Amino acid sequence: MSFLSLVRVEHQKVRRSKIFLILILAAVILWIPSVLNADLNFGMQAVGISPENNFFIQGFMAMAWFLFPAAMVVITVLQTQTERNDHGILKMLSLPVGTAKLCMAKFAVLVSFSAVQILMSVGMYYISAAAASHTQGYAFCLPPLFVFKEACMMWASAIPMLAFFWLLAVCIRTPVFSIGIGLASIVPSVLMINTKVWFAYPMAYPFFVTASEYGKLAANLETAPVRLVPWLPAAALITAVCLIISCLCFGQAERR
Repeated sequence: MSFLSLVRVEHQKVRRSKIFLILILAAVILWIPSVLNADLNFGMQAVGISPENNFFIQGFMAMAWFLFPAAMVVITVLQTQTERNDHGILKMLSLPVGTAKLCMAKFAVLVSFSAVQILMSVGMYYISAAAASHTQGYAFCLPPLFVFKEACMMWASAIPMLAFFWLLAVCIRTPVFSIGIGLASIVPSVLMINTKVWFAYPMAYPFFVTASEYGKLAANLETAPVRLVPWLPAAALITAVCLIISCLCFGQAERR
């Protein structure tokens, strides 16, 4: 069975799960406060940022810091528990397919879920920006090219974080502990982005990238720039280590 076939099979397994409901709710909840408090964006001109840029970047920062990582933690655990609850993992392991290949197929599905959530958030941004424009009499909508560029940067920067969450879900069989550790690991990201070793903490990547963009948009606000070195080597190493350990541990408990 090819890798793409495995990915399609994994998508079919979770089609009727609560994962897509979680993605939709996260995208909707994210932008409700932005619409209700749209008038506050006009007061941010003191830091040199336009209301439309502040409306967008504040929403994305809220998503990057907690809502997006938290949703990924829950979805990762749901994805693994779907197999374990129905003992489907035993049937999968009996197939003439390497466990590492199965593990990577599931991780690919997780990465696709992260892309879906970000795309949903972009869609909700435009709906919310249109609503805020109507209530405030000011155009809050930004060009799609800029918005999708920021969305792609967030998605790419989140892959090492997803690899770490996947490692937790594979190695920790108890859902409560896996979710608890995953959610607890998100909170320090606010502190880590203000240190020189932020690149060693993958949960801080999406928030750091978005906060750095905030500094570019606000003329009177300074934020740390994104330096590809040592960030990219560290991100590649963290991702590789997490995925290698995940592949080695995947299905080991069920084989005993």
